[in-house]
Amino acid sequence: MDFQLSDDQRALRSGMRDLLGAVFDRDRLRAAVERDGALDRSLWRELGAAGFFALRLPEQAGGVGLGLPEAVLLFEEAGRALLPGPLVATHLAAGLVKGAAEGEAVVTAVAGELPVAHLAEADAVLVGTDALAGEPLVGEALRAFVAAARPVRSMDPLTPLHSRPAHAERAPAATERTPAHAGRLRFEAALLTAAEQLGSATRTIETAVEHAGEREQFGSPIGSFQAVKHLCADMLARTEPARAAVYAAAVTGDPVEIAAAKLLADEAAVRNARDCLQIHGGMGFTWEADVHLHLKRAWLRAASWLTGAGAEELLAAGLGTAGRLPRSSAAYGRPAPEAGGGG
Repeated sequence: MDFQLSDDQRALRSGMRDLLGAVFDRDRLRAAVERDGALDRSLWRELGAAGFFALRLPEQAGGVGLGLPEAVLLFEEAGRALLPGPLVATHLAAGLVKGAAEGEAVVTAVAGELPVAHLAEADAVLVGTDALAGEPLVGEALRAFVAAARPVRSMDPLTPLHSRPAHAERAPAATERTPAHAGRLRFEAALLTAAEQLGSATRTIETAVEHAGEREQFGSPIGSFQAVKHLCADMLARTEPARAAVYAAAVTGDPVEIAAAKLLADEAAVRNARDCLQIHGGMGFTWEADVHLHLKRAWLRAASWLTGAGAEELLAAGLGTAGRLPRSSAAYGRPAPEAGGGG
C-alpha cells in the first residue's frame, strides 16, 4: 500500500499554499493582529470560494467531494500560515449551517466551560459537549447567548475569546441514543486541529533554520554552532513522527490513532515554537517577530477539542488497560474523555 501523497493531493496542498500566500501574507497577518483578531469576511468568502469549507461535501450538495486526508492537507497549510478564525467548526458545519460551506457564515463551537472563540462575529454556534449532534444556535437564541457572554483575555491576539454564559442551557451528554456522527465529528475536529498544529510546527522549523543561517555571531552563522544544530534537529525529529501520525489517522479515522496524532502534533507545535524562539534569542520575544504568535496559538489549540489528558486516556483504553475502545462507526456517539469543543 502506497502512503505517499498522490499528485492530486500535492497539487491541492500547493494550491492552498499559493492561495494563502496571496490572500493572507505577512502584512495581512500583522494587520489582523492590530485589529485584535477580528475576522476579515472577504477572506472568509475567499476560503469558501476555494472550497476550503465544502471540501468534504458531496458534489451533488455543492461540495468538492474529497475526504479527510485532503482536508488534513488544507488545515496543515492553514496552520502554517497562522490563519485565524473558527476554521474547524465552520468546516464541520458545512451542509448543516446555511452559508457555512460558501464562507458566507462564520460558525464557532462551545463545550463545557471552555471559552468560545470568535463568538461576537459568529453567525451560528454549536453548543455542548456533543454540539455537533444538535441544532446550532442562530437568530434570536444566538443574540441572547452572545449578550450573556463576557469577553475574556486571550493569550493569542488573533483569537478573541468569550466566556460561556453561566445560565446557558447545557446540551445533554452523549448516550447510546446519540447519533453516531456526533462522536465521529468530534474526533475529526481533533484531527483537523492536529493538522493545524502540524503546519505550525513545520513553519517554525523553516523560520528557525532561516534565521540560524542568516544571524551571525563571532563571525559565523549561528547555525554552524552545535547547540543550535541540535535544536533544529530536535524540531524536525518531533515534527516528522507527528506528520506520519496525522496522515495515518486521516486515512483510518480511528479514535485511538487520532488521539495519538493530536498528542504528537500538540507537542511538536508547542515545543518547536519554544525552540524557535530560543534560536531567535532576545528578538524572538519582541512583538514584531512572529514566533510568539505560533507559540500562543499552539497553546490555545492544545486545549481544543481533545486535550493531552483526554488523548492519553483514549490511548490507555486502546492499549487494553481500561478495556478496548470500540472501533465501529456505531460506537462513535458514546462519550470520550475530554473530547470537547473549540474553534
